[in-house]
Amino acid sequence: MTELIQVIDSYGLIVAFLVVGIVFLFSSIISKKVFRSKIPASAIAIFIGLVLGYFGGIFGGGTNGLADIRIFKGLGFMGGGMFRDFTIVATAIGASFLLIKKSGMLGMISLFLGLVVFFTIGVALGWIWGFRDAVSLTTIGAGACTYIVGPITGAAIGASSDIIALSIGIGVVKTITVIILTPILAKRIGLNSEGAAMSYGGLMGTTSGVAAGLAATDPKLVPYGAVTATFYSGLGCLICPSVFYLILEYFL
Repeated sequence: MTELIQVIDSYGLIVAFLVVGIVFLFSSIISKKVFRSKIPASAIAIFIGLVLGYFGGIFGGGTNGLADIRIFKGLGFMGGGMFRDFTIVATAIGASFLLIKKSGMLGMISLFLGLVVFFTIGVALGWIWGFRDAVSLTTIGAGACTYIVGPITGAAIGASSDIIALSIGIGVVKTITVIILTPILAKRIGLNSEGAAMSYGGLMGTTSGVAAGLAATDPKLVPYGAVTATFYSGLGCLICPSVFYLILEYFL
């Protein structure tokens, strides 16, 4: 057992991939056997990951979830920014540039419309919860765009850590909702082509949510949805702490 722990300790990243693989395999079985594929395995895997992270934080006594436990320390590196950014970029490799050009104005409209709609929803929720200052409302609105845009915006305009955490929470809820509802509503909303996937990615914005949802709908659509969703995050990081913040500050 001592030698096994030493091996695990030396190959933390490999163990992390193994753990994620087991979780996703288990999630796939649950999705097919229990929910008859109506709820995608990726959504179940995210939920299991959140539960494991919660208990990992309790038993590990830290703030990094399951990575606080020594034998799972590789999860901290695997879940870091480098792998996240690499994964987001990698999803766009299979996209056709000619089809991306064809989206043209429709793609741009979907990007700005998606940002405005979700930012407005986030600000409305923040107002209902009792926040009245521009910094808090902007951060919460940015979190409703994505859980990446929220903390970046909050850090840029000086939001408190609890507001930033709230923005991340809103973004995570949005991501999970998009993952679950995308394959369920795909046929009803005509999500069956590359152009539709790009418009959808621009409207929803959450790269991980769109990619996972489209993977459960049609894997061929993933690169196209991921392209505009990635642009959405970048555009949100530029507009939310500047234009949207100045507009709210003017009116408040």
